[in-house]
Amino acid sequence: MDKKFFRYRWFVVLIFFFFMLLHQTDKLMIGSLQLPVSETFGINDLQWGLINSGSLIVATILYPIWGFLYDRYARDKLLALASFIWGSTTWLSAVVRTYPAFLATRASTGIDDSSYPGLYSLIADYFGPHLRGKIYGLLQLAQPLGYLLGMILALMVAPVIGGWRSVFYLTGSLGIVIAILIFFGVKDMPRGKAEPEFEGMTEIGQFRFSWAEAKEIFKKRTMWFVFVQGFFGVFPWNVITYFFFGYLMRERGYDNQSVLFTMAPVILILASGYFIGGALGDWLFKRTNKGRILVSSIGVIMGTIFLMLALTTPIEARGQFFIMMALTAIFMPFSSANVIATVFDVTAPEVRSTAQAVEYFIENSGAALAPALAGAVAVAIGLGKAILLICTTAWLLCFVIYIGALFTIDHDVHTLRNQMAERANALSRSTS
Repeated sequence: MDKKFFRYRWFVVLIFFFFMLLHQTDKLMIGSLQLPVSETFGINDLQWGLINSGSLIVATILYPIWGFLYDRYARDKLLALASFIWGSTTWLSAVVRTYPAFLATRASTGIDDSSYPGLYSLIADYFGPHLRGKIYGLLQLAQPLGYLLGMILALMVAPVIGGWRSVFYLTGSLGIVIAILIFFGVKDMPRGKAEPEFEGMTEIGQFRFSWAEAKEIFKKRTMWFVFVQGFFGVFPWNVITYFFFGYLMRERGYDNQSVLFTMAPVILILASGYFIGGALGDWLFKRTNKGRILVSSIGVIMGTIFLMLALTTPIEARGQFFIMMALTAIFMPFSSANVIATVFDVTAPEVRSTAQAVEYFIENSGAALAPALAGAVAVAIGLGKAILLICTTAWLLCFVIYIGALFTIDHDVHTLRNQMAERANALSRSTS
C-alpha cells in the first residue's frame, strides 16, 4: 500500500473521530442541561420530553433519505453538509427566545443525527473487511467520551462562561469548523475500493446506487436478523441512559458525587468495550465468517449475566456493585462495531449507506419505544426491577437472534465475495 495513502486514511479516521466526539457531545449534553433550559422557558417535564422526542423523530424519518443520498452522491461533501447543519441548528437553538422556537430548533438538530451511515460506508472504502471492526470500535469510542464531555460542559463550563446558550454557541461553532475540515480535508473513495478482490487495481470503476441492489438488501437473511436485533438491542441502552442515574439515587441511595464517581469510570470502561469488541470481531472473522456474530453473542449474554449480578448486589456492597457494573460495561458494546461491519460484509458497496440507514431506522423505532415502556413497567414493579427485566429480556432475545444469524452469515458473505470477484474479473477483461 502507498505510504502516503496509508497515512492519509488515518488522517480521515482522526477527522471523523473528532466529528463524532463533538457531535455526540452536542447531542447528549442536552440531558444535563434540563434544569437551566426548563427554568429559562418555564416548561414542565412533558414539554421537556417533547424537546427530546422531536429530534429523535426527525432523525428517524430522515435515515432512509440520508442513506439514499450517500449511496447516490459524494459522501465527503454530504458529511460536510451534515456537520454544517449540526453547527447551524445548535446556534439557532441558542439564539431563540421562546419555547415553541426552541422546540423547533432542537427538533431540527435531528437532521444531522441521521448522517452516520455515510461516514461508516466511506470508512469501509478506506479499510478492508478484516480491519473494519477495529476502526468502527475506535470511532465509537467517541460516543461515551462525548457523553462525558457533554456532562462536563453542561455542569462545569456552562456556569462559568455565561450559561447554556454560551455552550451551544461553542459546540455549534465547532460543528462549522469540522464541516470545513471535512469539506477540504476528506476525499470520497470509489465504492468498493477496499474490497480484497480489487486489491492492486488502480481503477475499479464507479458502482452507483441502483434499486435492484437495494432490493437485494432485504433478500439477505442475515440482514433480517440484523434488523430484528437492532430493534430490541437498543432497549437496554435507552433504559440505562434515561433511568439508571435515577435508580442509583432513589433505590441505592447515591448522592450526586457518588453517582459521578461511580458512573464516570464505568462509562470510560464502556468506551474501551467498543474497541475490544471490534478488535475481537476482526480477529475471529479472519478465521470464520461467523466471527463477528459470535463476539456479538458473547457480548449480550455476558452483559446479561453481569447486569443481573450488579442489580441484585446488596445496597451496602458498593464496591461489589461497581465491579459488576464495570464488567457489564465491558461487554455491552461488543456487538456495536460488529453489527456495522456485518452489514458491510454482506451488502454491495453501492447500497451500504442505505442498508445501514434502514438498520438505524429500525433501531430508532425501538429507541423511541424503550423509555415509555420502562417508565410504565417501573410504575408497576419498581425502577430497579424494570431495568433488570427489560434489559435482560432484550439481550436474551438478541442472543437468540444472533444464533439464527450464525446459520445464514456464511452464505451471505460468500455471495458478496463471489459478486465482487465477478466484478473484478469483468474489469480485468475490459482493461486487458
